[in-house]
Amino acid sequence: MAGPATGLAESAISILTRAVELDTKAKYTESLVCYQEGIQLLLNVLKSETSQAKKEQYRTRINDYMSRAEKIKSLIEQQKETGKFHEQIQISKGATGFSYEHVFDRFLDQSLTEVTVEDPYIRSTHQIYNFLRFCELLVASSCKVTKISLLTGRDEQNYTQQDGRLREMAKSLVDYGINLVVEYSDSLHDREIRFNNGWIIKIGRGLDYFVNCGKFSIGYCNFNLRHCHETTIDIFHSKHLKVADGDNS
Repeated sequence: MAGPATGLAESAISILTRAVELDTKAKYTESLVCYQEGIQLLLNVLKSETSQAKKEQYRTRINDYMSRAEKIKSLIEQQKETGKFHEQIQISKGATGFSYEHVFDRFLDQSLTEVTVEDPYIRSTHQIYNFLRFCELLVASSCKVTKISLLTGRDEQNYTQQDGRLREMAKSLVDYGINLVVEYSDSLHDREIRFNNGWIIKIGRGLDYFVNCGKFSIGYCNFNLRHCHETTIDIFHSKHLKVADGDNS
């Protein structure tokens, strides 16, 4: 019967295999997260392993993966500095595993203090709930966000309800030291989320890329299990955009 260490080793192998796949596709930020998770699991396996031969095998693999993870960190920083960082995630129709945590978590470090969301469709009930879940992610993370700015379209048919819900959200966020500023635009079309630590995420469908499901269906609460609409996520760093703007001037 396999012991706990065997299970941890299998999990580590699965995650590190995924890390290598993402690495080869140049999806470096996703890959780095997987490398870090897999390495930590292997370190836990190493602690419980009694065979010296296997310990040496694990140490060798850990060192190899740590070396690659450090190279990826350096590559990401280099691309940010030269203004060339661009990563893309393609979400296919019906795909699962793309919760807000999966998409945004790796960018929510302690240098993050302000977030700007530009999305013309934070209007209907489920869209406002999506924005609420995004705000909850920020609140629950280790980042130090003190301000969230939302620019969205006005729901002309139900503006009073829309504005009232967003005001209620703003009042609730005050309890967590966060100021929510809401503005409306009649001409907004682009969807973009900007973090003041430099990361910029553009999602084709904005925050509304999940398929609506019944309130008692799997995926209603856990968005990793929720099916998605087809969309594309483009990830940039602000230095990339500054260089691009400079090239066009």
